[in-house]
Amino acid sequence: MAGGLGPNEGARVDSRHIADSLLFARGFDQTPSRVLDVGSGVGLPGIPLSIVMPATEFVLLDRSGGRVELMRRVSRILDLPNVEVREGDIAGWVDQVDGIVSRGSLSPEQAGMVFPRHLAPGGRAVIGGSWASPPDVTGYDLLEVPGTVLDQRVWLLIMPLQ
Repeated sequence: MAGGLGPNEGARVDSRHIADSLLFARGFDQTPSRVLDVGSGVGLPGIPLSIVMPATEFVLLDRSGGRVELMRRVSRILDLPNVEVREGDIAGWVDQVDGIVSRGSLSPEQAGMVFPRHLAPGGRAVIGGSWASPPDVTGYDLLEVPGTVLDQRVWLLIMPLQ
């Protein structure tokens, strides 16, 4: 994706990166009205989720101007009216949202300190990473996705706001 993924990832874009992104939808027990994708990079998981969740507004947030421009271009090409792309850092974010997704941009411990203040009452965060084994953290529900779904077993951490 225009330099946004590793040089050997082309063959795995569909089977791994897009499929992995779509799994984040399983973390929400009801459809959120507004989701913040923190550290969106090239738009994963936000862009695939915005396609399967057209009633949800997605804000894709990333610090890299180059990646932000790429996401804006992809959003225009795919004609995604429910996507807004912003350049910035979660430290500068002031709004509350119903949902947060993050694919490897913050550790679960960092997310646990930052995300709760950005979640509206009843909101939740869904966090994914490339963990070799289930992450050992507290404050999250753990959702295991077997290796038969993707090319390897993965885990999603779900942070419901108490």
